Amino acid sequence: MDVSYKKLWKILIDKDMKKKDLKEIAAISWTSVTKLSKGETVSMEVLIKICKALDCNIGDIVDLVPSGEDVSE
Repeated sequence: MDVSYKKLWKILIDKDMKKKDLKEIAAISWTSVTKLSKGETVSMEVLIKICKALDCNIGDIVDLVPSGEDVSE
């Protein structure tokens, strides 16, 4: 399974926020923001900080999507 943060980016657009703003209000590192941008996994702690900062649930910012090797034929 892969992760998709498209929902997170949509929330930021809706709130007229930039990644820099997310970093500051959620108190997360640039490394975490970069991982999110690349669709890489981040720690649950980072996701919780983002959810608290944006007043949302984890399901509102992340989706699990099947990777090519997860799909059975």
